[in-house]
Amino acid sequence: MKFIVSSSALLKQLQSINGVVTNNPVVPILENFLFEIEAGKLTITASDLETSMITELPVEARDTGRIAAPARILLDTLKNLPDQPVTFTLDEETYTIEISSANGRYKLAGENAADFPRVPVVKGSSPIEMPSSSLARAINKTIFAVSTDELRPAMTGILVQLADSQVTFVATDGHRLLRYRRQDVGAGQTANLIIPRKAFNLLKGTLPSEATPVKMEFNQSNAFFSFNQMRLVCRLIDERYPDYENVIPVSNPNKLIINRAELLNSVRRISIYSNKTTHQVRLRLAGSELVVSAEDLDFSNEAKETLTCQYDGEDMEIGFNARFLLEMLSNIDSEEITLELSTPNRAGLLMPTQADENESILMLVMPVMLNNYV
Repeated sequence: MKFIVSSSALLKQLQSINGVVTNNPVVPILENFLFEIEAGKLTITASDLETSMITELPVEARDTGRIAAPARILLDTLKNLPDQPVTFTLDEETYTIEISSANGRYKLAGENAADFPRVPVVKGSSPIEMPSSSLARAINKTIFAVSTDELRPAMTGILVQLADSQVTFVATDGHRLLRYRRQDVGAGQTANLIIPRKAFNLLKGTLPSEATPVKMEFNQSNAFFSFNQMRLVCRLIDERYPDYENVIPVSNPNKLIINRAELLNSVRRISIYSNKTTHQVRLRLAGSELVVSAEDLDFSNEAKETLTCQYDGEDMEIGFNARFLLEMLSNIDSEEITLELSTPNRAGLLMPTQADENESILMLVMPVMLNNYV
């Protein structure tokens, strides 16, 4: 069985799905790409049992056939070849793969395609379409807050809530919570899905920058995303997501409006002087002034800066983890941000002051106890 393909075109497709392949897979066959040739089209699959990615590209071929090709050696070979047509000769009996280029010949050992796990298919679900730019934005705005605690599996994924007229993405690690909602994407159905972080990370890396509709389907156990020649299938996290709505404080009488870049840069500088274990920075609000300070008593380091702001509420002092504040402020596009507070021991709500009418972003961050009130 033979096929001819451009080395750079094949490399591009392999690199787009290579993130799925793990170094020490549960089943050794998963260190391979599955190659399937039919009707002049090469379909390539990569899988780790939980997530699978499938891509297609046209090739010059008369035959049909399947073989599993070793991922690492194949990628390394193609990376070091100049852009040129290469001929693959596959022997389905001995599972050997021979690659012929303009001035070289490379032989590698493949495996039996029959051992490669089958990719689940979706049945009976009505698809939802979402622009690639909107999906990429939703992933970027939430993925950094996903928990890495395997003891709480539900929180190691992003909750996707589908409703008739909106789609909501939620991520939390117990210290902060991100809720990203789009009002311009209607699912026409209601469902709650928990998508694993790895699947969304892979999707984020392959979504095209130009406007492309992404089709999403799901069943009881899997979610399916498809766009252009790319498909991603992932197993859903079968757990109950925490009731995040109850955590969001409703009454927040103290409201701070401040330039986002000024606060971001100030916290970045002040955090250098914070305790390296707690990363605690202190915000003192009074009148139209915000004092940002930090101290590390172990090393007698301290720093303080005063910023001008709009503040409506009682004078108060509250502590936050600087790393969480920095990540959140870095993920807001608005020139100004609003920070809503109730008391120093209750969560603060961070949001852009100027919001897009089709989206709503809410970031919740838990405070850290300050030394002067215990």
